[in-house]
Amino acid sequence: MTVATARALRRRMTDAERVLWNHLRHRSVGGIKFRRQQPIGPFVADFACWNARLVVEIDGGQHTGDRDAERTRAMQSEGWHVIRFWNHDVLANPDGVLLAILDTARARLRT
Repeated sequence: MTVATARALRRRMTDAERVLWNHLRHRSVGGIKFRRQQPIGPFVADFACWNARLVVEIDGGQHTGDRDAERTRAMQSEGWHVIRFWNHDVLANPDGVLLAILDTARARLRT
């Protein structure tokens, strides 16, 4: 994916992605920096923390297990850890999702 594709995706974020981004931006979660819609290899990750090599993916009904598994394997082969949440989980329980992201990022930063 190109930078232009990532920019277009930033303009078309889903409601769940917007909610999560409002919490992750400006190092608001544990002082950890996240970027949105970041190209990683041939894919664009929804959110990425470069220091922790952590990718956060927000999945909706259009996601398929095979395609997501391929994306995850490709990113893992590049040294990234991938965690996924459903749109519904982000919208219904943003605090729980943020806590899971923070715990994972902190654990990755300690190693």
